[in-house]
Amino acid sequence: MFITLEGPEGGGKTWHVKPLAEFLRQRGHAVLTTREPGGTPIGDQIRQVLHRLDNTAMNPRTESLLFQAARAQLVEQIIRPHLAAGGVVLSDRYADSTLAYQGYGHGLPLEQLTSIIGFATGGLKPDLTLLLDLDVEIGLNRKVKSGEWNRLDAYTVEFHRRVRAGFHALCQADPARWVIIDASQPIEAVQEAIRQVVMARL
Repeated sequence: MFITLEGPEGGGKTWHVKPLAEFLRQRGHAVLTTREPGGTPIGDQIRQVLHRLDNTAMNPRTESLLFQAARAQLVEQIIRPHLAAGGVVLSDRYADSTLAYQGYGHGLPLEQLTSIIGFATGGLKPDLTLLLDLDVEIGLNRKVKSGEWNRLDAYTVEFHRRVRAGFHALCQADPARWVIIDASQPIEAVQEAIRQVVMARL
């Protein structure tokens, strides 16, 4: 099973992957965890370019294509082999982030983005996507306090509101795949809610 965690900044996606993976491993599942952008040596180099705060001149199309390059490498080198071996893959972000950020956030054409995502992934889609959802201002404040702040975080609050609205639009378009989790709850409650959803699907 291919499971992705998505959502606006500060929702705790990165934090929740590790305890979820351990929980599933204790129940006998072969779990691989990864993140976007990155997850491979090539992808991690692209991640540095995407996240550098001084790359303010980056065009939204450039941004989108760099994400696809990192994603193509991740899918072929890491994700597909593990799924083919019967394992579970947990990914901190995946293709839906491109639609939310570069599509709804920047306003790039969704049809064109969907096409290049399909090319980059070879059509690989998640079996389950968890939207860790919370108010944009709360999430950005969490990111500031965490000390992890990158070029995409630094976009305007209005941009991040469009991203959040985009995630909700994606949920409505494919409700069988998406489950919304209230990420404003205490972190233990969020993890418990995630585990219940994942175990029900597994």
